[in-house]
Amino acid sequence: MRSLRFIAAEALVSHPQVVQQSLDAVAHNLYPLLFKASYLLEQAEVIRILLEHWPLEEFRLSALLGPRSEPTEDLRDRTCRACLEACVQGLADHVLRAGGPRRLRVADLTGVRDVKVQQCPCGRALGKWGRTELLARTCCRLQAESPGTRSPVRVLADLFVTEGNFEVVVQALGPAGPAPLRVHCLSFRADSLGPSQLLQVLRLAGPGELRRLEVVHNVRLHAGHVQWLLAQVGFPQLASLTLPAKAFDAPPNSTSAPDGEDPLLTSIAWELSQMSQLTELSVAFSTLTGKIPKLLGPLRTPLRTLDLANCSLNHADMAFLADCTHTTHLEVLDLSGHSLFGLFPSTFFRLLSRAAQTLRVLTMEECSIEDGHVSMLILALSPCHELCELRFLGNPLSARALRRFFLALCELPKLRYVEFPVPKDCYPEGTAYPQDELAMSKFDQQKYDVIAEDLRAVLLRAGRGDIQVCTPLFGSFDPDIQETSNELGAFLLRAFKAALENFSRALEQMECP
Repeated sequence: MRSLRFIAAEALVSHPQVVQQSLDAVAHNLYPLLFKASYLLEQAEVIRILLEHWPLEEFRLSALLGPRSEPTEDLRDRTCRACLEACVQGLADHVLRAGGPRRLRVADLTGVRDVKVQQCPCGRALGKWGRTELLARTCCRLQAESPGTRSPVRVLADLFVTEGNFEVVVQALGPAGPAPLRVHCLSFRADSLGPSQLLQVLRLAGPGELRRLEVVHNVRLHAGHVQWLLAQVGFPQLASLTLPAKAFDAPPNSTSAPDGEDPLLTSIAWELSQMSQLTELSVAFSTLTGKIPKLLGPLRTPLRTLDLANCSLNHADMAFLADCTHTTHLEVLDLSGHSLFGLFPSTFFRLLSRAAQTLRVLTMEECSIEDGHVSMLILALSPCHELCELRFLGNPLSARALRRFFLALCELPKLRYVEFPVPKDCYPEGTAYPQDELAMSKFDQQKYDVIAEDLRAVLLRAGRGDIQVCTPLFGSFDPDIQETSNELGAFLLRAFKAALENFSRALEQMECP
């Protein structure tokens, strides 16, 4: 229930002209209340006015929109374009405003969440990439307009940089002169950048404060680049690191050490061990056969999140994972792309038994889990009473096996979300696994719908209607990929064209006498 104070605030912010005229008479401690009311009602004009006249030393977006502020409704998943643009424009107006004291020292724009369906009235979102570009362009404009005589406002931001906004972000982060808004990056995501561009922008972003670094998809790094990046830049506060596919591949033209040692891997592991805050590591789609003990062994702090999907792990790697100190602290684990029950049944069982007290999210996509493995899978998961999310797409399981598995899942008290594969009964007989995207999409939809409804009925009869189940064929929604899909597509086309040209030149050279 909303308080009379908040109802009054909603009434006031519904009339922007009245707010403008009466703001001088508003107590400073009411600004946060008026801001949340304005955001809820999508009163962008009022948001801009409030930010221009913000009388407090701090403006923290996540705290203002979260459940601890009045009312308790959580608005952090409303990345409303109109409201967020008004926030940044209001900050610009604030630093350009002439006369009078200015108390604002910190503007924290982090902590909002990108979701698939917006709940704001306009339904138009401003994603992380868009927020990055908006803030960067605003900073560049202010660098040209502001005399820069006052102390700058410290702006905390989560940045998403690609080739499309690289230049303006570099200019915003490394101003040539006075900058009324100084951007400090807490979370950084990079895509479709070259290694030298990545190094340049990370140095400007303030790596000493960085808590989260995601280098993904179309940033082509090899082990030499990774070692250079970690050694040259340094990330003392980093808590979460994601590296792109093939990031541990040897550099071109490199030669193996005579003793079989991998000096680059040793150096990378040492650099990671110096990160005393590191608790999340994602190195999916890198070939790490036999390298896991050397990579994870030196780490100072136990990992809570570990993504080793499609890393070609062997028995030594799995044995290390099952017995290492990280296992009893793991909350999120992804071992997709490994034949867990075909190659490592006892080791995987031991791993889950040791992780059971903490594990909340488990992903086992394309792990060759068949009907004959379901009994072992049920037994392995039975102690995992903290498990909240389970994903096992791409496994050749029949409807009958899935039904038996769902009955067992009802016994996991905290389970709330399951991604399950299209039953193999829905595909033509003899379909091979793992499937490519074309084969994956060619299934009997009507048969699937009947089976899916039966599986939901299993949960309902057991009183577990609180478990959401689905089959996202091509993966879960990723707001960052969704937002930049056009740019990434163009980047891939250029890369493909360059590869064809290189191949053509190589053929011509071979044909020359």
